[in-house]
Amino acid sequence: MNLQRILALVKTNLKKVIREPAYLFLMLLFPAVLTLVFGLAFAEIESGIPGVSQFEVMAPGLYAYACIFIIMVVAQSFSDDREQGLLERINTTPTSSSEFIGSHLISNTIIGLIQVIIVVICSVLLGFTPEGTVLGLIFAFVFIIFLSICSVGLGLITATIAKSSGAATGISFIFILPQMFFGTFVPITPTTRVIAYFLPSYYVTDALTSIFNGASILSSNILLDLLLIIIISIVIVAVGIFLYKKYGNR
Repeated sequence: MNLQRILALVKTNLKKVIREPAYLFLMLLFPAVLTLVFGLAFAEIESGIPGVSQFEVMAPGLYAYACIFIIMVVAQSFSDDREQGLLERINTTPTSSSEFIGSHLISNTIIGLIQVIIVVICSVLLGFTPEGTVLGLIFAFVFIIFLSICSVGLGLITATIAKSSGAATGISFIFILPQMFFGTFVPITPTTRVIAYFLPSYYVTDALTSIFNGASILSSNILLDLLLIIIISIVIVAVGIFLYKKYGNR
């Protein structure tokens, strides 16, 4: 793999997000708007924990929620590239499909981190003050990186199934909605927890909640969440790459 070609593709992918109004809103402005709306709506509502607002309880899930919409953008992007014959043209150049897919992994991970930074800034302005050390906050971004990688893999799987970018938008919600309702800011019940165990966003939200409540990053719960999200991300990306390479260009 050629690093220079990958970085050039990463730059192109990021420019595409900036120049496309729909992508720009979904990836950068939507997380800010969502956080502000939830903050204004729930900041004054008491949760079941004394002295803690419902917004403070929901905030870790909002960080994860921002990343899962990468699924839709990746699915649309790869579907567009397929319709325009871009991947076929790439196969006639020195750039390999692995470099092309790798550039999407890097660029969308960068976007995921930017999204979380935006949510962090907005949530802090609305009164959310995470506990824990600076190292803990940095560790939280590690979880976001792996969730972004998971989302790219699920986007590849979606693009494989979808026959057009329009269809990719609808199909992506098969992966987005379960994670939204069972793995982010929506409270988990004993019944829905069984479903949540199969969703990558659940482990990220669970770990972020522990970190922001001041738990040690070496606690067994956080380390187990990290191990599981690493395994899930590797499996999902591997499956996504395999399926897209085999069936995605048809």
